[in-house]
Amino acid sequence: MTARSILARLRHGEALQKEHLTWLAAGLADGSVSDAQAGAFAMGICVRGLDDAARVALTLAMRDSGRVLEWNLDGPVVDKHSTGGVGDCVSLVLAPALAACGAFVPMISGRGLGHTGGTLDKLDAIPGVTTQLEESRFRDVVAEAGCAIVGASADIAPADKRLYAVRDVTSTVDSLDLITASILSKKLAGGLEGLVLDVKTGSGAFMKDMNAARALAKALVETANAAGCKTTAVISDMNQPLAASLGNALEVAEVMRVLTADPSGPLVEISAALGGVLLANAGLAKDVQAGTDAITAALQDGRAAERFGRMIAAMGGPVRFVENWARFLPEATVIREVKAPASGYVTAIDGEALGMVVVDLGGGRVVESDTIDPAVGLGQVVRLGDKIAQGQPLAVVHAARPDAADRSALAVRAAITISPSAPEALPLIKERVG
Repeated sequence: MTARSILARLRHGEALQKEHLTWLAAGLADGSVSDAQAGAFAMGICVRGLDDAARVALTLAMRDSGRVLEWNLDGPVVDKHSTGGVGDCVSLVLAPALAACGAFVPMISGRGLGHTGGTLDKLDAIPGVTTQLEESRFRDVVAEAGCAIVGASADIAPADKRLYAVRDVTSTVDSLDLITASILSKKLAGGLEGLVLDVKTGSGAFMKDMNAARALAKALVETANAAGCKTTAVISDMNQPLAASLGNALEVAEVMRVLTADPSGPLVEISAALGGVLLANAGLAKDVQAGTDAITAALQDGRAAERFGRMIAAMGGPVRFVENWARFLPEATVIREVKAPASGYVTAIDGEALGMVVVDLGGGRVVESDTIDPAVGLGQVVRLGDKIAQGQPLAVVHAARPDAADRSALAVRAAITISPSAPEALPLIKERVG
């Protein structure tokens, strides 16, 4: 078997079998498949597509191209994945809440690229926290705290790392088959028994269209279940930022307010919805509603906060971070309100544009090598349906320099639409798949 023969099959529209995809994934991982061949494979998948069996086979082949973790814990091992949005700090709320309910959450996360923030970047805003842990330490933290949120090691799905880099430069990122295999190969390498997927749709999501989000959710759920991991997807609204803040330290502050002071609002609603599905699927709750109630209770009574503090300390952060979080988080040097140019109702928010404001401030990346300023971002962002008066703040810019704050204020005004009439309310949770 050779890469050339596999590519010929793909070009001629012949179905790829498990052995072809296993061979190709191994070649991607060890370098015997060239960049040109990897690019041709990605383009062929974009043009020809894969049938259901081949999509599962590719996912498992990429998972098995590296290390697959195994766990021996006294509870189910579960995880959550989001397709990306703005103000999305759900992982920091949900992981400790699940741990408080008896699950173990070895969450392998990523960094932000483009307009969406990365969970690891948010944790990096906490002094001392290390998200690149040796496997033995990763296991210890999961056992001690019930959850750990870390970056993938080099031996987790190395075929995906190689193929993803090639896809980025060959305009093959948006293939449903390749997206599915990429997401799931990394998650399944974590040795999961259960997975919930938060597939976002709207102005701040990668999937702007509901039909596209539904297709992705269906592909992910069917592939993951066929691969042996009990999986459900929740399609959620991303027509406005999930939290009232965008930016790494600012989003951690939102999380801490939820965990320690005010367990309400969209962050709690979506965390409870996702967690309820996981607890029900894992047998820790009799049904989804009971699971939702259990997550809500863990947030309200402080058990989730205790687990979060335990995780932060175990990963090198302050021992009493939960009790004194405000004094540990970095603050921007320039803080400026963005005033509403007219009175009316907030009828539209361009979430992607707001995400790019944070990137421009230095709080995100255009390329992976960019350095992040954890203190910058947007706070107190208005929500759809808010009635505001002229001169009332639309958001608060947190910047490192006055010129950056001025530039961001203009972009924020352009991203938020004010109209005379109130908009129709949009549900946060749109539907469940699987």
